[in-house]
Amino acid sequence: MQKAIFLDRDGVINSDVGHYYIYRIEDFVINDGIIPSLKKFTEAGYKLFIVTNQGGVAKGIYTENDVNKVHDHLLSILKKENITIEKIYFCPHHNSVAACECRKPSPYFIKKAIQDYKIDPDQSYMIGDSLRDKQSAEAAGIKGIKVEANENIESYCDKIIKGEL
Repeated sequence: MQKAIFLDRDGVINSDVGHYYIYRIEDFVINDGIIPSLKKFTEAGYKLFIVTNQGGVAKGIYTENDVNKVHDHLLSILKKENITIEKIYFCPHHNSVAACECRKPSPYFIKKAIQDYKIDPDQSYMIGDSLRDKQSAEAAGIKGIKVEANENIESYCDKIIKGEL
């Protein structure tokens, strides 16, 4: 069984300061500590996943193509650092438009990754900046860690690797 780290996107991987929705490459800024943390997780044998709500799609503010462009941009930055994200799961829905089974706090995407990638829930974590990220993790049977929006996650990374969280 494989251990994994699941990360929220906006507010964890990238800054969301000044923007409610991040859907343009020019607004996408990686938070301090992300690159070193992802490298450490990779070196420690964790598979990396992103689980993100992108409700602006359902609201018509931006498109799935816009989301994919931002994700391609992120993946190209990480590739230069020899960091691999196994999969990016994103929910394009919003409960103000229509209900769905994949929007966090639903554990749908985390459970899907656990099944598809043979992930060991007991050795896996979700790092997010909202209560719904933590709720999603716990409903999927993994540990949830709530950080402040745009916080440097390196101290959490080190504690996870040392088995202190």
